[in-house]
Amino acid sequence: MSKANKDQQHPLYNRDRPTVENLLIGEATDYNLAELARLRIRYQGFPGARDLHRDLDKILQQWGLSEAELFEKTRALHSSGGIYKSRGKKEEEDWN
Repeated sequence: MSKANKDQQHPLYNRDRPTVENLLIGEATDYNLAELARLRIRYQGFPGARDLHRDLDKILQQWGLSEAELFEKTRALHSSGGIYKSRGKKEEEDWN
């Protein structure tokens, strides 16, 4: 059995792919940094979604960041709160 046959389809891949596409053409805003960190955590060690892994690495490179720098920045952003405000109501985070 080849490596490709062992790859799994992540249940949120179809929802996350458009986000990754937007990050590829986007700037390193606070929100985009948080999204990149969230997706790197979600797919870390996941046996599949190889194209997504490559694109997340590419985004880090485009923005001139290491993963450690990304996580340092986003820890600071999350500690101040408000990154995932949804329509001014409550803070909503998707860490699944």
